[in-house]
Amino acid sequence: MLDIRGITLTFNKGTVNEKVAISDLSLNVNDGDFITIIGANGAGKSTLFNAIGGTFITDSGSIVLDGKDITLTPEHKRARSIGRLFQDPMKGSAPGMTIEENLALAAGHGGWLSAISKKDKERFKKCLRQLNMGLEDRMQQPVGLLSGGQRQALTLMMATINPPKLLLLDEHTAALDPATAEKVLELTRSIVEENHLTCMMITHNMQSALELGNRTIMMNAGRIIYDVSGKEREGLTVNDLLEKFRETSGKALDNDRMLLGL
Repeated sequence: MLDIRGITLTFNKGTVNEKVAISDLSLNVNDGDFITIIGANGAGKSTLFNAIGGTFITDSGSIVLDGKDITLTPEHKRARSIGRLFQDPMKGSAPGMTIEENLALAAGHGGWLSAISKKDKERFKKCLRQLNMGLEDRMQQPVGLLSGGQRQALTLMMATINPPKLLLLDEHTAALDPATAEKVLELTRSIVEENHLTCMMITHNMQSALELGNRTIMMNAGRIIYDVSGKEREGLTVNDLLEKFRETSGKALDNDRMLLGL
């Protein structure tokens, strides 16, 4: 479904600030995989998503999505097949536009926004009811007036209203309070399962990394150092992940956010 072969990405090449962000990374993602990704700051997790999404063009290697080589495809064209959520709830939606208008844009509604059909309105209400936040009764409210959790849940709905071939979640609950984060994670699980989405999710919470999805990847220094699924993954604990990081990287994990996630 997603086939990444030997991609490398270096920032500030040829300068004193040169940094290899992704180093000869290969990854095969199967249709329907829900992969959780963990790693310390600077491991290359978000950079990997940026490479997949087209924010950065890699220096070498290839990226093939659903049989199509997208290595050099511009970001805006990849967005037709790739849905993405960021850590900041303010990203991914237009604050000055209403909930209804945001959903219309996400759905690829043609023509003027004022011409949204009654059928579309009912579709949007049905989608919003799944959030269980009462937003279906506030469709004319500007998105900028929503709370962070409401806005992130709406953005998740926008990213999946037309099910993408690939959904990228970049710590999309990290800026939310624990109760709201849990609600958005449960909503994420439900939407991914219901639509049989192929999903990759970066998280700092190692317990969530083991509980969600069917596969967990650990990154360090721009490489994948551990890839686990199936029976082996079912028996893993957070302490096992910490030990695996020490074994493969030669050092202890010192990321406070991840350790506090214990």
